[in-house]
Amino acid sequence: MAEISTKPYMLRAIYEWCTDSGFTPYLAVKVDASTTVPMEYVKKGEIVLNISFSATSGLKMDNDAIHFNARFGGVSRQIYVPVHNVLAIYANENGQGMAFEVNGPAPEAAPAPAPPPAESSLSSVPSLASVPNAASETATAEASDGTGGDDEPPKKGGRPTLTRIK
Repeated sequence: MAEISTKPYMLRAIYEWCTDSGFTPYLAVKVDASTTVPMEYVKKGEIVLNISFSATSGLKMDNDAIHFNARFGGVSRQIYVPVHNVLAIYANENGQGMAFEVNGPAPEAAPAPAPPPAESSLSSVPSLASVPNAASETATAEASDGTGGDDEPPKKGGRPTLTRIK
């Protein structure tokens, strides 16, 4: 009998922990031919998806795949992610979660990975890091150059904009 992967169970557990704690669960995914995601949002072969209850419709996390509907730019899209393509699941607010290795197209088809060298056992441990978005980089740049950006009165007229604050 083939060994059952613990990955889908861990994904569901971290998702449940995030929602119970009031955090927003995010999924980092390696994109390939087996995933169905909006390709215009893929960067360097990866995409990060908000899988919170308020951002998805019909979320199902099976042992083989995660599928749901979500809006991208106001357009509803069907998302399909094989479990073996999941790189990480984490809480957006604090970065806590779990990272996974993605080696091949499917766990059954991939050969057994070679053991890591004994000299550096800690260097191969996956870790999560927060990556600032463009808005936070702009705010940091304004704060560092001394202008502050908050001294100017708000501009009147024109098209309204939405600012995401973390």
